[in-house]
Amino acid sequence: MSEQRESGRIISVHPVVLYDGDCGFCQRAVQFILPRDRRGIFRFAALQSETGQSLLRQHGLEGATPDTFVLVQQGRAFTRSTAGLRVLRELGGAWRLCYAAIIVPAPLRDAVYSLFARHRYRLFGRTDACMIPSPEVRERFLDRG
Repeated sequence: MSEQRESGRIISVHPVVLYDGDCGFCQRAVQFILPRDRRGIFRFAALQSETGQSLLRQHGLEGATPDTFVLVQQGRAFTRSTAGLRVLRELGGAWRLCYAAIIVPAPLRDAVYSLFARHRYRLFGRTDACMIPSPEVRERFLDRG
């Protein structure tokens, strides 16, 4: 496994997606990423999990609310629309073209993101249980307990 704990810090050579484990849309986003990540580079953890909380603390985001999508990549944390665009870029293919939206100023992108995030439970519901990954992708989830 390429993820390690060192002095309480999680060290990963893979980009890690932190998502709201209670959100139906967020779980669908993970299910969207998995088959399109042909290189298998992304790892996943719910924001509410021990690993998620540890990574948030490591990157000074301990007050992050569940509506904050986070990508930890190369020792840096990206949030909200920037995180989403970076994930799409890493998926490659036509998805990479979506990264062109990065030229839109972050406050404007994040305003749209926040509007959607405020209504995501109403639109997509809440879930009491996280998805159960198939055996072939289970190792990509950092909290398997």
